[in-house]
Amino acid sequence: MSSWKGSEETVDMTTIMREVDGWPVDDRIHLVQAIWDRIVESGEKVDLTDAQKADLDRRLAELDAAPHEVLHWDDITAHVRRPR
Repeated sequence: MSSWKGSEETVDMTTIMREVDGWPVDDRIHLVQAIWDRIVESGEKVDLTDAQKADLDRRLAELDAAPHEVLHWDDITAHVRRPR
């Protein structure tokens, strides 16, 4: 991993990752979500790779070809949360 120069000190990513690896999975997931939220809130654009663009184009083409096969998020969550 690399190092990153923060506002006052150099942060060694390997050291950070070793520390985070010791956290419970729920805490690591929460960290990733918090970082992602900050990236989104910053308004910075993230460039897509050609493979990502191709995948999105493929998915849009599938949607256009069969819009009636779309699963709505509310239906998915209801299905997952139903008693078993």
